[in-house]
Amino acid sequence: MDCCLALRRLPTLAILAVYLVLPSPVTAQQKTYDFDLQGHRGARGLLPENTIAAFDRALELGVHTLELDVVISADGQVVVSHDPVMSTTICSDPAGRPVTEEVRLYDLTYEEISRYDCGLRGNPRFPEQRAMAAAKPLLAEVIAFERERSEALGREPALWNIETKSRPDGDGVMHPGPERFARALYEVVRSGGILERTTFQSFDPRTLQALRARDPDATLSLLVDRPRVALVEENLEVLGFVPDIYSPHHIPLTADIVAEVKSRGMLVLPWTVNQVSRMRDLLEMGVQGIITDYPDRALSLLDGR
Repeated sequence: MDCCLALRRLPTLAILAVYLVLPSPVTAQQKTYDFDLQGHRGARGLLPENTIAAFDRALELGVHTLELDVVISADGQVVVSHDPVMSTTICSDPAGRPVTEEVRLYDLTYEEISRYDCGLRGNPRFPEQRAMAAAKPLLAEVIAFERERSEALGREPALWNIETKSRPDGDGVMHPGPERFARALYEVVRSGGILERTTFQSFDPRTLQALRARDPDATLSLLVDRPRVALVEENLEVLGFVPDIYSPHHIPLTADIVAEVKSRGMLVLPWTVNQVSRMRDLLEMGVQGIITDYPDRALSLLDGR
C-alpha cells in the first residue's frame, strides 16, 4: 500500500493522513473505511502471540502495521515479548514443563530464553488460536523475516508499532533504566532499516522521553489505560510534549475523547478491539486506526477489500 510508506521526515499527520474515515452513501453494515489496521502481537487470536508465525499470518492477511512488545535480556538483546517474565499461562521450560513460578527474562541470556516454548500450550483466552511450538524471537529476527516475507508476498513493507515494556518499579529488576532501554531498541530499529516506518509506543512516559531526546523526529505514541476528556491534558503534562499518537484502551473511548485528542493534533489509535461492531463504532467516531488480535475480522471494514 503506497500510502503507508511515507518518509519518516514528513510530519506524522501527513504520513498517516490516509487513515481518515471517509463518508459513504451505503448502509452502516456495508460501509468501509481507510484506516491503519494493526495486528496486535501479530495476530494473537489466531496464532501464538509475538511469534514469527503470528507475524507471518498478519502479513498474509494484509495488515498495514505489525504491533509488538519488546523486553531486554541479560545480555542486552532486544527480545519480542509482551511480559518481562515467562508467562505461566502459555510458556513451558526447556524440559517441557509448564512454567509455574516467576522467571525474569532480564535474568536470562537470549540463548537461555530461546529454550522456552510459548506456543504449544495454546492460550485459553483465545480458543481460535492454533497451538504450535514457538520461541520468543529477537526483534532483529522479526525485522529480517518481515523484509523477506513482504517481498515474497509481493506486498509493501509493513509499518511497525513497537512497545517498550517498562515501568519505574521494574528498573534494574525487570529491565534496564529508560535511557538504556530506549538506546537498545532504537539501535536495533535503526540498524534494521525500519526507522522511517516505526512508531515507538509505551505506557511509560520515561522511555518516550528518552527516545525523543535521542531522535526528535521519532514517531511516538502514548498508551493510555482509562481515557477521559479531563485526563488528556494531565497525560500530556506528565509526558512533557504532545506525541504523534494517543493510544487509549477502546472500552471507555467516546466521540468526545476522540474529538479532544484530535483537536490537540494527535492521531487516535485504540487497543485492543476484537469485535467488528465495536471497530465500526470507533471508526465512525473518527479514530485513524485499530489494533486487534483478529486482523481477519477487520478486513471487511477496509476500503478496497
